[in-house]
Amino acid sequence: MPETKRFAIVVSEGTFDKAMMSMMMGNTAASMGIETHIFFTFFGLNLLKKGAKPKMPGIYRFFTGMMIKKMKGIGLEGFKEQLDMAKDLGVKLYACSTSMEIMGIKKEDLIDDVTVLGAAAFLNIGVESEMQLFIG
Repeated sequence: MPETKRFAIVVSEGTFDKAMMSMMMGNTAASMGIETHIFFTFFGLNLLKKGAKPKMPGIYRFFTGMMIKKMKGIGLEGFKEQLDMAKDLGVKLYACSTSMEIMGIKKEDLIDDVTVLGAAAFLNIGVESEMQLFIG
């Protein structure tokens, strides 16, 4: 029987497009039976905060609502729903411990089911993965 494939994603920005990209890639991989790990660092950590509502970058932030509406029109769930789906699919979510310290984010600020992890520990996951993706 073939060994399970592993996918490692690093997310370093907290904008809507980066949030949706990481969730869509992660959920697709997990749906295909691929063990999926997503490491949020620097501004990407904001996506793991309770009540996070990411916006499009720059001037496009004013069009976030329109983008959400367009996505719903084609049957694509929003960020919170995608994040819930990721947890349901068994996607492993990690918060960078060093970035948390730098940005003043505490474990209790984060949603449930997030593991706080150092970069070296995540690199061990990444090096053992067949696929790596950096979103940021």
